[in-house]
Amino acid sequence: MASIVVTGANGFIGVEIVRALAARGDRVAAFDVAVGPALRALAEGGGRVTIVPGEISEWHHVANLIRDHRPDAVVHCAAIVGVVASAQAPFATMRVNVGGALNVFEAMRLFGVTRVLNLSTEEIYGDFRAARIDESHPCFPSMPYGISKFAVEQIGRDYARDHGLDVVNLRTCWVYGPGLPRPRVPKILVDAAVEGRALHIPSGGDFRVDHVYVDDLVSGVLAALDKPEHRFDAYHIASGEAPSLAEIVDVVDDLVPGARITVGPGHYAFGDRVRVARKGALDIARAAAELGYRPRFDIRRGLAAYIDARRAAR
Repeated sequence: MASIVVTGANGFIGVEIVRALAARGDRVAAFDVAVGPALRALAEGGGRVTIVPGEISEWHHVANLIRDHRPDAVVHCAAIVGVVASAQAPFATMRVNVGGALNVFEAMRLFGVTRVLNLSTEEIYGDFRAARIDESHPCFPSMPYGISKFAVEQIGRDYARDHGLDVVNLRTCWVYGPGLPRPRVPKILVDAAVEGRALHIPSGGDFRVDHVYVDDLVSGVLAALDKPEHRFDAYHIASGEAPSLAEIVDVVDDLVPGARITVGPGHYAFGDRVRVARKGALDIARAAAELGYRPRFDIRRGLAAYIDARRAAR
C-alpha cells in the first residue's frame, strides 16, 4: 500500500487514476479546486481517498498538500487542458500549467518527496514529421497548451538534475471514454449516435490521430508508478494506431444501427476555426519494453465500450 497525491483529481483523467489507486488499496490525497460527484463518491466509499481542496497555482495550497501528506509519489494531472481552452486563456494556461507544476516540484524538493509522474501530451511535438513517431521526435509546440506542457517537461529535467527529483513524463494523445467533458471527437460522434441526432462534420475525414481509451491510459500510469527505476524520463502511453476521422465515423455508424454521422474530407479544425497540428500515431514500443504496457482497446473496442457506457448513463 502506497500513499499517492493526485493533482487535478476531479478531472476526466484524474478521477479515473484516483479510482484505480483506491481500488488496489493505495491511500490517495485527491487535490483539486472543485469536487464533483464521482470524486466525492470515491471519498465516501471506503476511507482510502481524502479530498484536499486547493488551487494548483497557489503556492501555500500545494506546499501544505505535500507537507501534510508526504506521499510516496505524486501523479500530476492538474492543468488547463486542450488547444482551444489555452488559446482562449493563454495567461491562465501559463499560470496554471507552468506555475502549478513549479509549485509541485518545489514543494517536493522542500519536503523530500522525489517521484512525480507528469501527465504530458503529444501537443509538445507540434506538427508530426512522420505518420508514427517515437519519444525522440523534435519538440516544436505551437499553441499555449503544448508550449506550457513542454516547458513543464524541461523544468522537471532541471529539478531532476539539480535536486534529484524522479520526474517521469507520460505523453498521451486524444484520451476518450466515459466522462470526457470536452465537445470534440469522438465524444460528439458518440453523443449524437446514442441520442439519435444527425451530425455532419464539414471537414476532417482525412485527419489521423492516436486515440487512447481512458482505461488504457490509467493502466500505463500505474505501470510507470510501480516501476522502481526508470531508464527514460518520457513514455508514450497511447494506442499506437492513428485511425482517420472518416474511419472512426464508419465504426460509430456500424456500432449504432441507424446512426446518421457523416464527415467531409480534408484536415480537422477545432470548432472549424482553430488549426490542429498534423498528427499520427505514437510509437509505444518503449512503454511496452520498459513498463509492460499493452493497450487493450483498439478504436473499435474502445468506441463500443464508450457507447455502452453512454447508453447506460442515459
